[in-house]
Amino acid sequence: MALTKLPKAGLATGSVSTSQIEDGTIQNQEFEDGTLTSAKLADSTIANAKLSNSTITLNGTSIALGASGSFVDGELVEWQSVTTSNTTMVAGRGYFVNTTSGEITMTLPSSGTRGDTIAIKDYAGTFNSNKCIVARNGHNIQGEANDGHLDTIRQSVIYVYVDSTKGWLVTHQHDVGDLGGDFITATGGTVTTSGDYKYHTFNSSSNFVVSKIGSAGNPTAVGYIVTAGGGGGGHGTAGGGGAGGLRQSVPESLTITAQTYPITVGAGGATGAAPGNEGQVGNNGSNSIFSTITSAGGGGGGASYNLNGSTRPDASGVAGGSGGGGNGFYGPANGGAGNTPPVSPSQGNAGGGGNGPAPGPGPGTNVGSGGGGGAGGAGGAGANGSPTPGISSGAGGAGLDVSPNWSMAPNSGSVAGGGSGGLRLSVGTAGSVTHGGGAGGLLNNTGSNGTANTGGGAGGGGNNSAGGTGGSGFVIIKYKYQ
Repeated sequence: MALTKLPKAGLATGSVSTSQIEDGTIQNQEFEDGTLTSAKLADSTIANAKLSNSTITLNGTSIALGASGSFVDGELVEWQSVTTSNTTMVAGRGYFVNTTSGEITMTLPSSGTRGDTIAIKDYAGTFNSNKCIVARNGHNIQGEANDGHLDTIRQSVIYVYVDSTKGWLVTHQHDVGDLGGDFITATGGTVTTSGDYKYHTFNSSSNFVVSKIGSAGNPTAVGYIVTAGGGGGGHGTAGGGGAGGLRQSVPESLTITAQTYPITVGAGGATGAAPGNEGQVGNNGSNSIFSTITSAGGGGGGASYNLNGSTRPDASGVAGGSGGGGNGFYGPANGGAGNTPPVSPSQGNAGGGGNGPAPGPGPGTNVGSGGGGGAGGAGGAGANGSPTPGISSGAGGAGLDVSPNWSMAPNSGSVAGGGSGGLRLSVGTAGSVTHGGGAGGLLNNTGSNGTANTGGGAGGGGNNSAGGTGGSGFVIIKYKYQ
């Protein structure tokens, strides 16, 4: 039955429910000021839809009720869903930017009002590999007419608009990579830092001790350069020693675990012995080893002659990381093969041949021996002919300048060059050498040693003279530590 008249006692408590009140029938004027208090409203009884405006305004910024926001520098920032493409930003908003697939350009608003705030956060920890570009859109950034580049892992940046002179200023910038999980932690060798990377340099055998590996998306791999000892020069108008094999990974590619890794740094090979009139080939350098990476020692330089002119099986250079040069007295003698055993990419190159006549040169004839191969090129062939100043032994093969990636490498990063060959007479010139290779000797002069901790090959000996000793190798390991 319909209610036609309220009883004198009024309505009983709880007798009127929301289902009995038509939407819109109770208006503001039905309530006296102060009569509808929070105590009279049950929790969660008024939904956003019942409000005429489902937003609130704080400090001049409007934000939807139920939206995700936070205060940044006293300003309310409304965080948006993850951004994966170029976007024009809006003041008062924060952006999670995912650059996993490539660089992303975030464009500042076309106009700005003092106090406008924008926040950007590296979503995937990839700003270091694919940067986020902040396009200025006609405004200055930090007072300069340049776009911003965010290129640090897990970077967070807050921009606040000031005026037309300074434009958008950075009020907070954070690199919180160290909070995103563990990074690699290790000891051993001589440790240097550059940017976010640590480098461990080993000039002698030791241990690389890993106590912690990366977690929570942080790197678990290391880069490396492993260079073996250079080959020794041969004895007596002999070939130069080949450079020690060089293997490197500049991007971190070798996955490691928490353990101790023995580091072997190869010694340089000794010169060949000289029993009687018989010169012998130079000795190969020793291998350098880190984990699964082994670089082979450089090949020894080829030996010289015996007096009766019989065939010399050791006249040719010896194979190795880079091959030794062939001798120049009894020829023709081949240079030793490089990249032995074979790896990809190659660890070194072949030595040059010695071009002496068979069964040996006549009196007063000058001959040159071949140069040892280097990490960057093959050894040069020895030249032969009459004793004129133009005659030379083979140049040592070029090594490599690794300083762009390994600035802490020994010898200013000039490493793994081959030694040049020796000459029979005092006229002419020894072949050129670079990157730690030793020069060959003239006449009765010994060949020069390869430079220590470069893997440089030794110079071959001159007539009846010993070659030099190959240079020792080195190992460097790099990884991201923050």
